[in-house]
Amino acid sequence: MERKKILFILNPISGTHSKKNVPIWVKDNINKDLFDTEIVSTRYAGHATELAQEAARLDYDAVVSVGGDGTCNEIAASLVHTHTALGIIPLGSGNGLARHLGIPLNPIRALQILNDAVVDDIDYCMANDKPFFCTCGMGFDAWVSKKFAEDKHRGKMTYIKKAIEEYLTYKNEVYHIETPDGVIQEKAFLIACGNASQYGNNAYITPRASLHDGKIDVTIMFPVTPFDVLPMTVQLFTKWIDISSNVKTFETPALSITREREGVMHLDGEPVEMSKQIDITCIKGGLKVLIPRVEQHRSLIAPIQSLIFDVVDAIKQELDI
Repeated sequence: MERKKILFILNPISGTHSKKNVPIWVKDNINKDLFDTEIVSTRYAGHATELAQEAARLDYDAVVSVGGDGTCNEIAASLVHTHTALGIIPLGSGNGLARHLGIPLNPIRALQILNDAVVDDIDYCMANDKPFFCTCGMGFDAWVSKKFAEDKHRGKMTYIKKAIEEYLTYKNEVYHIETPDGVIQEKAFLIACGNASQYGNNAYITPRASLHDGKIDVTIMFPVTPFDVLPMTVQLFTKWIDISSNVKTFETPALSITREREGVMHLDGEPVEMSKQIDITCIKGGLKVLIPRVEQHRSLIAPIQSLIFDVVDAIKQELDI
């Protein structure tokens, strides 16, 4: 049987995890009887896109993102509507798509599931001419993503620090939203559009989102007072943000959002400058991804393992190790 070809694209500066052991992990955990592997490190912004495009052109069976959500977005954007599947070794700060797909956060376990070569076809979305695979948003979350990207420190604690600092001076905007079902105009703290269910770090901003329904789940969060922050944070991390009285949710195959001015929004957590009007659409089944077997994805112990991995990672960040 002919071996499948897998290209691992490693972003050495993403997230907070060291990547020096990745070649050893690949050597020890990928089935050499089934796969030929190659590992390449990115050297500049956009390099992952170029490498993934070339791999798809050469009919690689899979390209594996070794990094964070930004790296994953770059690679996935190059693989849509090709026969090459996306694999994910989640070593970033949020790992939103990996978490939604049930991919282990432990890199050894994430590598081992690649041996099963289970392929799923998932939706992806476009915001104007730019693709996203997990979430996009504008408002407070986009502003914080910009400030986070500008900081030389990564990790959860840096993000929380930026969120607290920016909340004190943030000004809400009025948004005009058009969907096939009608028009909404709201003053909002943020608007999140989810292809998947979460930003990352198990913060479920669109908790009922599916990667297979051809629809975008939209969460409009109204202006937030200091008294709202704690209960809404609890709801965000327990998959119940959509029951908050401070939130409006709906799903749609497409929408157009016009805001007061052009500026930043985020795509899969990465800040980008966009125009006043943003047209968002969902493309059904346009990306092949490698996922765990069903019994692994539904494992009752997986959420506990994920939590333990997060706690250990947070401790390492605090100790700077």
